[in-house]
Amino acid sequence: MLNKLLKNLKAQMPKDAGWLLPGLQVKRWFALIIGGTFFSMLGLSILFDLRPVDFLLRWMRYFITTVHPDLIGILLILLGAYCFVKGWKNANYSILDLNEDRDRHALLEDLYRRRKLNYGPRIVAIGGGTGLSTMLKGIKKITNNITAVVTVGDDGGSSGRLREEMGILPPGDIRNCIAALADDEDLVTKLFQYRFKTGEGLEGHSFGNLFLTAMCSITGDMVRAVRESSKVLSIRGRVLPSTLDDMRLVAELEDGTIVKGESNIPETGKKIVRLFTEPADCHPLPEIIHAINDADLIIMGPGSLFTSVIPNLLIKEISKAVSMSKAKKIYVCNIMTQPGETTDFTAYDHVKALLDHAVYPNMLDAVMVNDSIPDDLNEDYKNSNSFPVVIDAEKIKKLGIKIVSTRLYEENDQKYVRHSPRRLARAIYYWYRKQIKH
Repeated sequence: MLNKLLKNLKAQMPKDAGWLLPGLQVKRWFALIIGGTFFSMLGLSILFDLRPVDFLLRWMRYFITTVHPDLIGILLILLGAYCFVKGWKNANYSILDLNEDRDRHALLEDLYRRRKLNYGPRIVAIGGGTGLSTMLKGIKKITNNITAVVTVGDDGGSSGRLREEMGILPPGDIRNCIAALADDEDLVTKLFQYRFKTGEGLEGHSFGNLFLTAMCSITGDMVRAVRESSKVLSIRGRVLPSTLDDMRLVAELEDGTIVKGESNIPETGKKIVRLFTEPADCHPLPEIIHAINDADLIIMGPGSLFTSVIPNLLIKEISKAVSMSKAKKIYVCNIMTQPGETTDFTAYDHVKALLDHAVYPNMLDAVMVNDSIPDDLNEDYKNSNSFPVVIDAEKIKKLGIKIVSTRLYEENDQKYVRHSPRRLARAIYYWYRKQIKH
């Protein structure tokens, strides 16, 4: 009966008056704010002997004859200020539904950090695979204004199966980027990366891929699915597929062989001469072009050169937008060569391949390379014909591109080297700040 009455009351009253409904635990703090304001104004009136409160002055002096009015005024101001601040703070905590068990100091720090990050540079990160998601983990601590442009050429594993069976864009790389940009990064990553080990039809699929597939069915397309998923997971920035077209990667090898499919290209072990797409005229999302036009900084890589980074630049409108953009542009080179894609590639070879496929000029201002490697690398690298990328700086400089050389790797227990999200993001940001000062 009471609930019904409250619903009827809520329906009839103005929207703002809804704050007065019982049970919200907000009215008490509003009352404290009003009380604080009253005491502060009363204190000011006493301190400066303002006439509208003469009767209160006489009343107070009748009971407190030994205390100087100025002192009473100061005490009331302090009391009013305390009540106001206390009421304001607790009203906000109540609105945010915070209880005593939650860390309110952490909340304040988080709010401050978020407000500060909102004023960070507008960054567009272009790539795919684990390389892009690794970098995003660091970039999100610099700015909230992130647009991740993700390749959609994947046709292997769980993504490939869902692509063929459900007719959707491959969700794998998109999934990794969403997890990387989530507030609770560790938990979301564990959840999204979880792969079912048993179950007919489920085995081999990751939860994140199935989640995005379900959202795609609910919302109608992958862009809306990603947008709604981003809201649910409270990610910083946004993730956009490079195109909604059914893009397939095709490679021409040094012996003239044509290989179709992203998953098949590295398996040949032969040098890639040319990479192109089917269909050849894939179109990007308008949001991507707008983001590139408005960007302060454009980052390409790290990640598999031919199957993660370059595929985005094969979309002519994206390459053209990057070329014409006034943003600072940097390519993050891989630390190690990748068997089947970049065997024996130097840093110059990486840059040259990127520029050749992009076609348009003015694609890069600088290339960032890792300049140190631990002595005790895992033997698996040698066994798989993977070696540290050689930095041939002079050849790169002849292209009119600057070299940014620093330690970018982090080492794990298995002696594998990977880009450190923190070091990579910090190095990129320092370079960017240096450029805009000139």
